[in-house]
Amino acid sequence: MDAMSMLTLAAAEGAAPPALGQWWMGLVPFLPLLACIACGICAAMKVRSKLPAWITVASLAVAFVITVATYLGLDGQTLTVSAWRWFEISWGQGGRTQSFVADFGFYIDGLTALWMLFVTGLGALIALYASEYMEHDLGAGYCRFFAAFGLFVFSMACLVMGKNLLMLYLGWEGVGLCSYLLIGYFYKKPSAVAAAKKAFIVNRVGDLGLALGVFLVFVHFGTIDYAVLFNSATEAGHVLADYVALAEAGRWGEIPLQAQLIPILLMIGAFGKSAQFPLYVWLPDAMEGPTPVSALIHAATMVTAGVYLIARTYPMFLASEHALTIVAWIGTFTALLAATIGMAQFDIKRIMAYSTVSQLGYMFAGLGFLTTTGAGFHVLTHAFFKALLFLSCGAVMHGFAGQLDLRKLSGLYKVRGWQIVSFGMLVGCLNLAGFPLITSGYFSKDMILAEAFVTPWDRIWGAPLLGVVLLITAGLTAYYTFRVFFRVFMGPTHYEPGDEHHDHADDGHDAHGPSHGEAHAHDPGQHGDHHADHFHPHAPKWAINAVLATLAILSTAAIGLYFVPAAPGTHGGWVGNVLEHSTARYHSPYAHHDDSHAAVKPAASTLVPVAFQPEHTEPETQTGEPATDPAHADPAHADPAHGADPEGAGADAAGSHGADSHAPASHASGGFDLTDPHTAMYFISAIFGIAGIAAAAWFHLIGRTDAAHCRMDAVAARLGPIAKWAENKWYVDEFYDFLFRTPLLVLAHICHLIDRLLVDGLVNAVGWLPRALGQAVRPTQSGQINAYAVGMAGGLAILLVIVMLTII
Repeated sequence: MDAMSMLTLAAAEGAAPPALGQWWMGLVPFLPLLACIACGICAAMKVRSKLPAWITVASLAVAFVITVATYLGLDGQTLTVSAWRWFEISWGQGGRTQSFVADFGFYIDGLTALWMLFVTGLGALIALYASEYMEHDLGAGYCRFFAAFGLFVFSMACLVMGKNLLMLYLGWEGVGLCSYLLIGYFYKKPSAVAAAKKAFIVNRVGDLGLALGVFLVFVHFGTIDYAVLFNSATEAGHVLADYVALAEAGRWGEIPLQAQLIPILLMIGAFGKSAQFPLYVWLPDAMEGPTPVSALIHAATMVTAGVYLIARTYPMFLASEHALTIVAWIGTFTALLAATIGMAQFDIKRIMAYSTVSQLGYMFAGLGFLTTTGAGFHVLTHAFFKALLFLSCGAVMHGFAGQLDLRKLSGLYKVRGWQIVSFGMLVGCLNLAGFPLITSGYFSKDMILAEAFVTPWDRIWGAPLLGVVLLITAGLTAYYTFRVFFRVFMGPTHYEPGDEHHDHADDGHDAHGPSHGEAHAHDPGQHGDHHADHFHPHAPKWAINAVLATLAILSTAAIGLYFVPAAPGTHGGWVGNVLEHSTARYHSPYAHHDDSHAAVKPAASTLVPVAFQPEHTEPETQTGEPATDPAHADPAHADPAHGADPEGAGADAAGSHGADSHAPASHASGGFDLTDPHTAMYFISAIFGIAGIAAAAWFHLIGRTDAAHCRMDAVAARLGPIAKWAENKWYVDEFYDFLFRTPLLVLAHICHLIDRLLVDGLVNAVGWLPRALGQAVRPTQSGQINAYAVGMAGGLAILLVIVMLTII
């Protein structure tokens, strides 16, 4: 049976037959899987060329083209693609039949399209980059790398495109496995092995929460299928749409505890995969993997899985009184904590890793501040510019024999062959710092910051305070970002090779000993000197430069997405238009935007996600019968929204966002209204960003005469132990070792002793007794007749004595 006949397509909203791109969307996950299998065949055939890389690049490029075609043909539809029936289990109890049904299939809406566009697009670009970056390891290692690369994209596609929570969980565990394989790619290097195990174990903590959340979804709603959960009722009293309506009316007590507990469990899984406090400690150590892994998995795709999970199940979070508040607080705290650590690090890849943790905190905060569009837009822009930053750092590492210490690199923009890398790093740093007007990161971050100040305390407790913290974090981000750029790429020219310069003869990867085992060293005869005069860096070739230039263009061009005219009833430009037709669609009743970006739909149902407003035929339930329309709460009888102005709960409030007491005055008539947080934030965040860049220039560029020293050294000395604490990551890892690892290790040794001495002792004793008895009687079987005679006579004498004693 060919692939086309295996895939069946059903339009969940009863639309016209889908276009070719939509028909073939179901093949997107299988293309990287085929590439993975092909790379395995290449390894078996001992291929020592770049064929595995070209297979992977081609498969991801085709997947990207199909994704684009599908997105262009969606036209607001929600489509389901079913490959085969995966699980179908039925049971009866008390005359009632229940069933668990899960297809291996895909759910395609705006949210799916948004994620898969950058998963496949960036995947193809990073695979092209890796074709050159990993060429030192041509052979089995090269094949193994790209096989794991393809398997990762397959798993990520299952996570994002899955039509039910079981498919999401399959992809969730798949990306965790691939992360383990790729972080530990240099498996003979102890630090890489330790980092891979740490990532795997810490993620298992979060995965337990996700698994429990999925179980509870089925227990409470009777299904895990997205189309049934978000488009129709399951059974009376268990309707998610009703819960959201009750939540918007502030009637939290009428929502069952189980329904409010589900998002709490789901967010635990999200915190683990997206490296949020307290489960963030694995991500910085994951930099032990090859840099393309850091760019794809730990910057652009896998770590956004937690953001995707919350966005996909956003109606469930809306039905929980405290879930989004927890998400906002954890995201904000993580953003600040990671920023303070990143300021004190000297390894440029680890600085970018902590930056990723911090920016993920912004995304979670955005979700908590009721702006799924802001969070989604920042996910998109961050994917481009953070991949650009990681790949630029990787190019430096690749060319300078593994060197990543910013105290040993300086003025690289003046070194021949490093202009494109320097330009790419500058574009990435400007975006990460949120430089005003000319960077996409500026606009996406502002959307989140502004929502913090318009969301009232009684809806998300402390939201304005969290906004202040995020503004401070934005200034710190600009500082540590340009600390890297000014130290490494500006100032006097100086560079020292990394450890791989000495161990080049050991063949890098095969030895698995030197640093990351990734770069080439040159002039091996000059190993005794670490100065630029005797070391010639290896400038990147066409593949690396082409990818960096493309990402720099895309990071800048993404600004245009913000200014795409918003469709009626949406805001946030292109991303808002895309998310409007997904389960992540939500318009905060407190938001206020100008007409060019956020014309709000004048309807009382603005607060209810679009998934609860089906416009076409209903999908079938898991029992095969048509689903009934969800019973929405009657707005005429609903209490005022929790935290909203009672007078704005009716038609007047529905007519315009921000018409209630919490929204600022409109400035749609023209000009700038600085009383509007969305307008004021353009200026406020710009001040913080420029101040951070200026501070970095003063302390790390102006007046610096060598690579190792700068003005900040004196400031750090005056801070006493604080600078050291930040450099040592506030000793969070040591605290975890003391609180969790050491007690568990002691308990493990105690259990080992009990097992060895008590359990094994009893078992060994049972085996030892027959053996000892046999050894005791063994001398009696000597084979000597006279000994047997003596034994018989002695035994007879003993019997006679016993008989006589008995008679007497």
